[in-house]
Amino acid sequence: MSISSRNSLIYLLVLFFAFCEMQIIAGKDNQTCISRKSSCFGKKVACPNECPQKLPSDPKAKVCYLDCDSPICQTQCKTRKPNCNDRGSACLDPRFVGADGIVFYFHGRRNEHFALVSDVNLQINARFIGLRPATRTRDYTWIQALGVLFGSHKFTIEAIPAASWNDEVDHLKFSHNGKELAIPDGYLSTWQCPQNQLRIGRTSSKNSVTITLPEVAEIFVNVVPVTNEDSRIHNYQIPEEDCFAHLEVQFKFHGLSSKVEGILGRTYQPDFQNPAKLGVAMAVVGGEDKYRTTSLVSADCGVCLFDGGKESSEKINSVSEYGLLDCTAAANSGNGIVCRR
Repeated sequence: MSISSRNSLIYLLVLFFAFCEMQIIAGKDNQTCISRKSSCFGKKVACPNECPQKLPSDPKAKVCYLDCDSPICQTQCKTRKPNCNDRGSACLDPRFVGADGIVFYFHGRRNEHFALVSDVNLQINARFIGLRPATRTRDYTWIQALGVLFGSHKFTIEAIPAASWNDEVDHLKFSHNGKELAIPDGYLSTWQCPQNQLRIGRTSSKNSVTITLPEVAEIFVNVVPVTNEDSRIHNYQIPEEDCFAHLEVQFKFHGLSSKVEGILGRTYQPDFQNPAKLGVAMAVVGGEDKYRTTSLVSADCGVCLFDGGKESSEKINSVSEYGLLDCTAAANSGNGIVCRR
């Protein structure tokens, strides 16, 4: 091969790889942050090659995510369903992972409501369902519904009771300010209120959504049944006529106050000392009387702070989360874990 031919071949290869790189870049989305408090405010940050899109067409694909609370302005890949072993989650009978990474259980009582988070501009309550077999001294409980209060808005999301589980049926029910919402089945189907203060988007065709309160919170929700295997292992004694459909949830908060309260919310206080003991197989915390509310959309618990969304004079940055840490490996046993921010 002559020198000129070799040079021509090299030139063509360079052009080919440059074209491929341009195609990759062209297929990437950018993320930005709308909060002026964020270090990423106004910046266009390219998505990683591993998850190049904010809303991929494949519902099982990871999405491109930018944590606007992090001091590092960098996109990352994440799943769109709750990670029950990560900070801010509440799953199973209810098993919480606090902001400090410590796993604890709060059983509450069946058919009652409790404040998960209470701050001056945000209230999140949960309705517990459950049962008590004859040999038990307490209820087995699960989170069946969430009530979210912010400003003048009251939003609820509920797991619809079912005798048996069917993946092809949607088991979620929504309401906004007392009116039922109809959000069509289908991946990426969305609803938002006219003021754009609340958005709900389906993250699979059925049974999974993300709730977004811009600059306040993101809530990842999945509805699941108590399976026969779960019932056998834990001796729940689930009846045949009810599969106890319930919610798995994970929260991402933006700018909570240092006084934030609630079963989960208090773990975001800067000086919070978790009463749950590390290494205990099932660290159970109490506080039923403090956190009980009279309804799913009430803010009348003994320590509730919600004031209808009036501006607080005390907002601190130290309670913002620096991303969702992956503590899966350490948490599989269900024992207490700690993830450092």
